[in-house]
Amino acid sequence: MSRRMGSWFEELSVGTVTHHAITRTLTETDNVIFTTMSMNPQPLHLDHEFASRTEFGRPLVNSLLTLATVVGLSVPELTLGTTVANLGFASIEFPHPVFAGDTVHVVTEVTKARLSKSRPSVGIVEFRHDGYNQRDELVCRAFRSAMMHCRPAEA
Repeated sequence: MSRRMGSWFEELSVGTVTHHAITRTLTETDNVIFTTMSMNPQPLHLDHEFASRTEFGRPLVNSLLTLATVVGLSVPELTLGTTVANLGFASIEFPHPVFAGDTVHVVTEVTKARLSKSRPSVGIVEFRHDGYNQRDELVCRAFRSAMMHCRPAEA
């Protein structure tokens, strides 16, 4: 029995838009654990006193945690059980900050899709992942390329 929930390459045509069902509230604990696990000593993420003197007035959620969350929230509908590998990111931007307590939701659009030139059973898909906070402010935009399985003959 297959546990696939993601999409096959053939289901990811250019222009496909997915409003992902799962959302995630990022907590101070998430931020501290992620920041310390990734060996990032930046006080802007960890030190309330330091952060209180910045233009933000409080610690920012680590932008790499924001990125990981945005991509992760897209997995069930897009790549769960159907991806071969993440190939890279063409660009990543963070137009608005994320703070502990913000809830992130994601909308993904397929911006490019083509069959692989070297592997006949896979395709290359570029996703534009847009992460928003609870006020619908864009907090992350990432263009990501992934190698995706084509639909098997028996599926």
